[in-house]
Amino acid sequence: MSETLLDNFVYLDYPATTPCDPRVFEKMSPYFCKLFGNPHSASYALGWASNDAVEVAYAQIADFLNVDKQEIIFTSGATESNLIALRGVMTSRQKTEQNHLITTQTEHKSTLTCCKQLENEGFNVTYLPVNSDGLIDLDELSRSITEQTRIVSVVAVNNETGVIQPMEQIGQICLERNVLFHTDATQALGKIPIDFQKWNVALASFSAHKVYGPKGIGALYIRKKPPVKLRPVQIGGGQQRGVRGGTIPVPLCVGFGEACRLLQEEFHSDLARISHLSNRLLTGLQTNDPLARLNGSSQNKVPHIVNIGFPFVEGESIAMGMENICVSTGSACSSDQLEASHVLKAMHVDDIHVQSSIRFGLGRFTSDDDVDYTIKKTTTAVQRLREMSPLWDMYKNGIDLKTIKWK
Repeated sequence: MSETLLDNFVYLDYPATTPCDPRVFEKMSPYFCKLFGNPHSASYALGWASNDAVEVAYAQIADFLNVDKQEIIFTSGATESNLIALRGVMTSRQKTEQNHLITTQTEHKSTLTCCKQLENEGFNVTYLPVNSDGLIDLDELSRSITEQTRIVSVVAVNNETGVIQPMEQIGQICLERNVLFHTDATQALGKIPIDFQKWNVALASFSAHKVYGPKGIGALYIRKKPPVKLRPVQIGGGQQRGVRGGTIPVPLCVGFGEACRLLQEEFHSDLARISHLSNRLLTGLQTNDPLARLNGSSQNKVPHIVNIGFPFVEGESIAMGMENICVSTGSACSSDQLEASHVLKAMHVDDIHVQSSIRFGLGRFTSDDDVDYTIKKTTTAVQRLREMSPLWDMYKNGIDLKTIKWK
């Protein structure tokens, strides 16, 4: 896609992926063609230079997370990190010993798919429900933990609604019951303060391309003390302390490290600006359409994600009707399947709202003009589509759509 074409688009799908920050790209570029050495080649300068660059990246990520750099390993992304964490923990012991895993119904698809696979292999998985705000019941979590429970996996920030789970309280329950706590922190990185010590997190997953870094690189935090028993999912030449074999992609690591350095430097200013944009967007949309409803908690959420239902029209139709605005009707991993959001369904959102929901994602390069333009285009699209909707006619005629039996 040409730069000219990109200039004609408003990009509001930051939860799916972010543009690589030019400052990040600039740091990466020398390691493609000039400083191209294998970081595991220890007998000459090119290898040393690459290794030094990787060590800096480890340190930058660890510094932002306030952890030891030896607690970080690089992966291809959060999907792989989730797989290593869950499969690595669950297969590190005999199935008859602590073969139980607890997660939630609103996890990212990569976690849910991994859990389904573990179930097929004989492990037991509990999928905790959430309330209408998208939050788990802490008492139910506590009741679900048994002597066979090995690990609890809860996403820190939901990728569809932006809802923040009570991480410190979840971690405290896991600590008291002596079970490991894993979190998919992909959407939390750079959006909320992260404190793995307070959260009692043993393992955490990340992706660089969600934070203005390159695609194809992620990280897994693995706590050192007390140590986590983890069976490697990918073996090789013993790289990364034997947890994940294979040559480390130096340019991508450099990019992830620089992205985290910038997040740390600009965290508060970014948060304040995006909070302003989020309030502007939500207020504008709900002012123009009083029926528009925010999905998920209005308090326990990040401002970067605004998920709104526009009843009596389909979300896909709204997205297509906005032409040059890039938004989503769900998570990028499953949106091509055109099925109702498992997250919204788990939150007991009415079908009318589930099918009509749009996820707006705000980020570092979003402007006030982008938001104002989006409010105008969304309102126009919704109004036009409603006028063609038989559901809208039924609603105006006083028919309770919940009483309709659909074929």
